Amino acid sequence: MPPWSQIDTVMFDMDGTLLDLHFDNYFWLHLVPQHFSEHHGVSEEEAREHVKLKYSQVHGTLDWYCIDYWQEELKLDIPQLKHSITDKIRVRPNVERLLDMLLALDKRVLLITNAHPISLDLKMRHTGIADYFHQRISSHSLQLAKENHGFWASLQSLEPYNPQRTALFDDNLQVLRQAQREGIAHLWAIKRPDSKLPPVAAAEFP
Repeated sequence: MPPWSQIDTVMFDMDGTLLDLHFDNYFWLHLVPQHFSEHHGVSEEEAREHVKLKYSQVHGTLDWYCIDYWQEELKLDIPQLKHSITDKIRVRPNVERLLDMLLALDKRVLLITNAHPISLDLKMRHTGIADYFHQRISSHSLQLAKENHGFWASLQSLEPYNPQRTALFDDNLQVLRQAQREGIAHLWAIKRPDSKLPPVAAAEFP
């Protein structure tokens, strides 16, 4: 349990932290290759290999999370495809209870996500959890992914915070390590971001 008396600001990632990562894994690993195969007239195996290569070229950069980038690269209507599977968008268990508790404790509660603003808007509208947050910030507004050097310092321009009195919950270990390098004191990893997959190792984070 985090030491709430030592924390003023609580930051949450979205996909894999507040929301089940199954939506995103299904979308990028299954639906996108399937539609790439149909749209471009190649086998599903060729489509999977092509898309996998494209993913690997930008992993860990802002383009990895950018709908505009993938529409151009893959020549697919990415927003429309996301809308086609909104039934898979799910809030993870106990999330709303935790958010209620934090607001009752008068914490400043923030959603800090790498998701493109279109994805952020879609998921907030579908889940109805937007009003829990004092701010909802996409890393696209800072032109840096959360795992990139300088992101957490740059965030101060949009949301001033004291890193020593801030907690961050995220399922991405690279994000947590970058936040640690930039001084955020209370870091928590998500053990099972995708409900359809086994738990993952949280390395050095609780």
